[in-house]
Amino acid sequence: MRVLVVEDDPGLGPTIAAGLRSAGFAADRAESLEEADLKVSVNAYDCVVADRGLPDGDALDLIRRWRGAGRPVPVLVLTAFGTVEDRVSGFEHGADDYLVKPFAMAELVVRVRALCRRERPPRLPELAVGDVTLDLPSRRVRRAGVLLTLTAKEFAVLEALMSRAGEVLTRSELIESCWDEMSDPMSNVVDVVVGQLRRKLGPPDLIDSVRGVGYRIGGPSGR
Repeated sequence: MRVLVVEDDPGLGPTIAAGLRSAGFAADRAESLEEADLKVSVNAYDCVVADRGLPDGDALDLIRRWRGAGRPVPVLVLTAFGTVEDRVSGFEHGADDYLVKPFAMAELVVRVRALCRRERPPRLPELAVGDVTLDLPSRRVRRAGVLLTLTAKEFAVLEALMSRAGEVLTRSELIESCWDEMSDPMSNVVDVVVGQLRRKLGPPDLIDSVRGVGYRIGGPSGR
């Protein structure tokens, strides 16, 4: 899941992005309304986390323009403006959630994850391919009942593959879904993570390589 953090504070912006990455999100950053508007126009974000007070205006005005233009990307407004009137104004402008500073990173992560899933087709809380199960609420993966320890990126790639079991996901699709703008699309990051996943999942191999295209789980060899 890919998130845009719109925050101009030089300390808080990187901290929020780092916290989201630690929770398994791909997180990009913008420091102004103009930069945020450009990035949302060219990237498919699952959620935007936006401070209100930015150098070139109030994020609520940008949210209102997005809604008027038919852009449905969920937005969580993160701000020090915490009165009832402020929160009501945020929702009236098209915000989907509102979190007042100071905040706990754990709460932000839970709220962002809920907003990301709101825009996706309803899914069962558990995905299964063969003897591999992926529990989304607890973020636990088991093979033949044995609990596996995966990194946040390995979990994200496995979730992407298992949510579309039987389909081939290109490297570009996996990068778009699981990495942020700091990743080089020409690098071998996808191949490295898939290799790590294969070692941790163990034999028999469930992940098929489709030469020149990408990867699939639950295909001819991954039942």
